[in-house]
Amino acid sequence: MPYERWAPKVFRSSSGIVAGLTATALAAIGFLAYQASADVPGGLGSSRPGESSATAAAKAPRDKQHPTALPAASGTGRRVVYSVDDDRVWLVGSGDRVKRTFGVTPGTVDPTPAEYAVTSRSGKITGSDGVAVEHVVRFTNVSGVAIGFSAAVNGTTSAPASSKKLGGIRESREDGTAMWEFATIGTRVTVIK
Repeated sequence: MPYERWAPKVFRSSSGIVAGLTATALAAIGFLAYQASADVPGGLGSSRPGESSATAAAKAPRDKQHPTALPAASGTGRRVVYSVDDDRVWLVGSGDRVKRTFGVTPGTVDPTPAEYAVTSRSGKITGSDGVAVEHVVRFTNVSGVAIGFSAAVNGTTSAPASSKKLGGIRESREDGTAMWEFATIGTRVTVIK
């Protein structure tokens, strides 16, 4: 039996209305998705430096009396501060109080001094150098190389082979646990010289 014979006349005429409503809904969803992406804070969910990159690019002043003190001009508020020149990390809580500071062993690829945000984490994986690592906290990519903090399960923090492009910034297991507990998704990471 043909469709036109058994379908009510109202139902046949409503197919054009449904198509119009569907097109309108899709346009509204597209607009809302654009609007939501335009409101995402700089650096969150992206692997590019934040807008304040120029301010972080200069060498942050150091306290010569206290070389492990948090460098001035390293930002404000709750954040991770990583110095590529000093191979040191500071976990900074509210009120700009340092909760912990420790030395690290960088990979062979350094991030550009800038502000970033933690974009992904992994409990335990095998690093790109073949070493089992835990508490991986990633915050950017440089030329396809993931950059982040991690601790080797075997506890080693030796320098990686310079022949490979590696972005893992190695910490001790204790420091890796502290980083894991502090640096959740979206936590600010300020990289300084």
